[in-house]
Formats: sequence, structure tokens, C-alpha cells
Amino acid sequence: MKKLLQNILKVLVFFGIGLGILYLVYLDQDAAWQAQCALDGVPESECSLIGKILDDFASAKYFWLFLVLVAFSISNISRAARWLMLLRPLGYKPSMVNGFFTIMLGYFANLGFPRIGEVIRAGTFARYEKIPAEKVFGTVVVDRIADVIVFAAVLGVTFIIEFDRILELLQSFRAAEDAASSGISLFGWIIRGVLGFSLLALLLLVIFWKRIKAGKLYKKVQEIVIGFIDGLKTISKLEKPGWFIFHSLNIWFMYYLMTYLGFYAFAPTAELGAMPALMVFAVGALGILIPSPGGMGTYHALVSACLVSMYGLAKADAFSFANILFFSIQLGCNILLGLLALVVLPVYNRNRNPVIPETVEE
Repeated sequence: MKKLLQNILKVLVFFGIGLGILYLVYLDQDAAWQAQCALDGVPESECSLIGKILDDFASAKYFWLFLVLVAFSISNISRAARWLMLLRPLGYKPSMVNGFFTIMLGYFANLGFPRIGEVIRAGTFARYEKIPAEKVFGTVVVDRIADVIVFAAVLGVTFIIEFDRILELLQSFRAAEDAASSGISLFGWIIRGVLGFSLLALLLLVIFWKRIKAGKLYKKVQEIVIGFIDGLKTISKLEKPGWFIFHSLNIWFMYYLMTYLGFYAFAPTAELGAMPALMVFAVGALGILIPSPGGMGTYHALVSACLVSMYGLAKADAFSFANILFFSIQLGCNILLGLLALVVLPVYNRNRNPVIPETVEE
């Protein structure tokens, strides 16, 4: 019961952080919207940013949003296929259905507790496929390393293509920070806190190393690390490395396509084109990487700032676009497919007996 309450509290904290950031972004956009209404002579009683967002949702072109969901599904089919390629050298023959739906289940879990999705994904897959969990975790690590490499390449290309606009965006952030505060910024305090905590943890590790090494927890961690290494080794045993590269590129191309197609769903962004979509995609991906439920708040803040500072969209329109794309993906993809995974996985695996290699059975 105590553990359940702790987990609920953690979920509430992360949702609180995400909603808090989203609310701060909303306040900023609302102030700009009220100022625009005053310039246009619109009475304050008729000037509601929430009303505008709802109207923008209603007027969005749902055909393009449907294509966004299709691109999302294709990207995760590629992700599942790439993941299975890492597992096969271990001697297993895992199911594509389990691969795809455990990934969806992981995304669904991330909405409640950021980054827990990888644990849920690996643990659920290991249980259904009867593969040691530590080996599955090892392949998930490789999966994420491949993502980091491709995303770094995407950021590099984006930086080169849109260097001048990126510089303008950074300067706008600096100006906003100088206007909002004096002395050390909140971001600066966060960095100092992280560094201080890391140094303290390292010091405690050195002091109590002998006790830690003699404990049961150390041995358990050692077993997990060995399993990770086994998973990492699979990348050198791939039967078709070309397909691994193809799926790695396709995952991120589809992610980019989701933003590009999303532009056409909303009139103010429909004429922006491919290069702005690349910039907004890269910035939005950074927002999702920040630990909040699915990127809630952080995605809105970065995408809105990018569209306003770099491409001249009105603040309210930028905020509306961020909401349309964000909630379409969360509701139509992560929640819908996550709930579907909860139904499909138990039914699909009810009478299934996965093939276990003889070397493992021994």
C-alpha cells in the first residue's frame, strides 16, 4: 500500500510539473492574445485564448492529422522491426506483434511517469517472450543509442541549414531571461544543483565502496550489467545491418513527417514549408526529451517560441499549433494505441509458446 501511494505521488509530481510549465506558457500566450484583442478593438469579455484554441481545433483539417497518426504508426513498426533485429542474434524468434504493442505500452506509461516506459516495455516483452529481462534491457539500450546518434545527426543538419534563425532564437531567449531576472537564472541554479548532487553521490560511492561491493544489491546490478553487455554485443552480430540503418533513418524521417504533415492541418502554418518543419521538429523533440509527461509544457514552450521567434507566427497561433499537434499525437497515438496494447497483448499471448533456444534451456 505504501509503495502504491509513493508511485501515485510520483505520477502526480511529474504531471504537476508538466501542467505547471503548460500553465506558465499559457499565461504568456494569453497576455499576448489579450494585447492583440485590445489592438483589434475586441472586448475583453469576447477575448478568450482557450476559446481560440478550441475553435482552432474545430477548424483543423483532420485528414492531415490522420496522416500524422499513420506516420507515427509506421515509425514504430520500424522501431519494432529494428528492435527484433537486435534480439535475434541472442537465439530468440520474438513476435512483431509483441514488439510493436509493448513499445506502444511504453509510450502510454511515459504519460504517467517519464522514462518508466522503457522499463515497462522491456519487462513486458521479456515476460511474454520468455527472454531474460536483463538481455532485453541491453537491446533497449542499443535501441536508444541508435536514436541518439540519428537525432544528433538531425540536430547537426538543422543547425547548419537554419544557423541564422537559431542564433536569433537563442538571442531572444537571452533577452527574455535578462528581462525576467537578474543575477543567476533559474536554469543556472538547476545546473548547479545537478552538478552538486552528482559530486555528492560520487563522494558517497567512494567512501562506502567496500560495503556496497559486498552487498547483494551490487551482485544484482552486476548481473544486470552483464545482461546489458550481452544486449550491446548483438549490434555486431546483425544479419542485415543495412536494414538496421534503414529502420533507424525511417523512424526519425517519420517523426519529422509528423510535424510537416501537421503544418497542413492548421491554416497559419500551412504555408511554412519543409525547412521550418525540420526546425520545429528538432526543437519539439528536445522538448519531449525533457522529463515531463510526454513533453507536456516543455514541448509547447519550445515549439511556440520557435514559431514566434523564427517564423513570425502570432503567439496565440503558435500555441494553438503546439496544442493541436501535441494532443492529437497523445490522444490518437499514445493513449489509443496504449490502451489497445493492454487489450491485445494478453489475448495474443494467451496460448502462445515462444521458441526458446536450446542454449538458454540448458
